[in-house]
Amino acid sequence: MRLASRVRGRRWTIRLRLTLLYGGLFLAAGALLLAVTYVLVAYALPLLPVEAPPAPELGGPFVPPPTPSVPDLSDQLGRQRAHDLRQFLAASGIALVIMAFVSAWLGWLVSGRALRPLRSMTGTVREISARNLHQRLDRRGPNDEIKDLADTFDGLLGRLEAAFEAQRGFVANASHELRTPLTFERSLLEITLANPDASAAELRATCQRVLAGNQHQERLIEALLTLARSQRGLDRREPLDLSEIAAALLDPAQEPPVEADLNPAPATGDPRLVERLVANLLDNAVRHNIPGGHVKAWTGTDAGRPTVRVTNTGPIIPPDQVDALFEPFRRLDATRTSGRDGLGLGLSIVAAVAAAHDAELTAHPLPQGGLDVKVAF
Repeated sequence: MRLASRVRGRRWTIRLRLTLLYGGLFLAAGALLLAVTYVLVAYALPLLPVEAPPAPELGGPFVPPPTPSVPDLSDQLGRQRAHDLRQFLAASGIALVIMAFVSAWLGWLVSGRALRPLRSMTGTVREISARNLHQRLDRRGPNDEIKDLADTFDGLLGRLEAAFEAQRGFVANASHELRTPLTFERSLLEITLANPDASAAELRATCQRVLAGNQHQERLIEALLTLARSQRGLDRREPLDLSEIAAALLDPAQEPPVEADLNPAPATGDPRLVERLVANLLDNAVRHNIPGGHVKAWTGTDAGRPTVRVTNTGPIIPPDQVDALFEPFRRLDATRTSGRDGLGLGLSIVAAVAAAHDAELTAHPLPQGGLDVKVAF
């Protein structure tokens, strides 16, 4: 029972399985070779005919000694042949068993050497955690399957590290964005309540300011939920038209007015998320503009793909800072007291919605200032 439990509990590693495979294949091939050789020796090779020796020619009368007949010689040769075949079979079987053990031992050594990089990679992977995602396998050697596996895993670690860093930054920024207005509202209420002579007008003004801050937080939470939903992916796709969505979002009384050139652009996706994408593009173009500037919106088919494109005038944007604009809570002016009530999530939601729809998002700063953003579905 103890031996059986040990056998059942033994881990069938790849090295052990390769060893058994090598030994089994050699044993099967050797047995087949032995069988073919035995058949050839026993049946395929012809027997030499046995003839009686001729009588010697001498001058006088000669009486030959008694010799066995031809059938007697054939029987003796047959018995000798059978004995030789048995000896051949026994010797070959012993040699086959010995070589099977030798091949299994060589297979164990060769497989261990071949799997040594995998054991090294396994040990390195076990040491990697969320605290040292920067560590890599960095496999060096021939360009084989093991190196491909190591390079693929290094790429996965790189994406995980970027995701962890983005998550840490997002949590820190979101905590700051939510904590700052709460602290401000609490200070307003404490100051007002600490004044026993506060009039009804002062109390009313404080409540209005707190209500405005609450509405800002509500928009921020809604934007966070939209961002999380976009990053999760799409549950279903529906037919939609980018021109219809953009037309429904345009406001003729908006300053500056949007110059629209809307052509049919049929696509498939989540209409609510695509609507949020177009709305954020328009809102970002209007919000980050200059006095007397303009905003242009275009929909249509570009290179066979339904596309929405929004351009505006605005401050000059360094090319190396364009990608940062699509990260959560990243603002070009890097201030929160610039008089704008943006949440810092508009373009990050655009990027998340585009990625969820497998759309191509490109953004280029304009030489005279402003941004040109294009999303091709």
